[in-house]
Amino acid sequence: MNARYEATTAGINVSVQVFYLAAQSHPAAGRFVWAYNIRLTNGGADTVQLLRRSWEITDATGNTQLVHGPGVIGQTPILAPGESFEYTSGTPLPTESGFMTGKYHMLNLATGVEFTIAIPAFSLDSPTENSRRH
Repeated sequence: MNARYEATTAGINVSVQVFYLAAQSHPAAGRFVWAYNIRLTNGGADTVQLLRRSWEITDATGNTQLVHGPGVIGQTPILAPGESFEYTSGTPLPTESGFMTGKYHMLNLATGVEFTIAIPAFSLDSPTENSRRH
């Protein structure tokens, strides 16, 4: 069973589920790959739009990669109150464990005000990892 990680900021819930991709990983070559499914749900009163993302991806040796960009998977979804948006993406690491955290930069379409919501920190643990470090 895969763990689910959740955070709610400004009425927007972010839920993450992580999957180790054994078929795409090559442990002997130092390549470990995960997919993560993210669901954003607008529990607020106003319509919002996801503009940008900022990620921190850290491997087991402490090396951190910063990733910034527009939208997610080529989209900048608009969420009316009560609506959800779900997508799946992935990341490789050179180590058998690590973690990710980040934030989404949002726009309240009613007020024109930008705001940031938290993406919960989540573990990337391969089946070859003896214990969770995160």
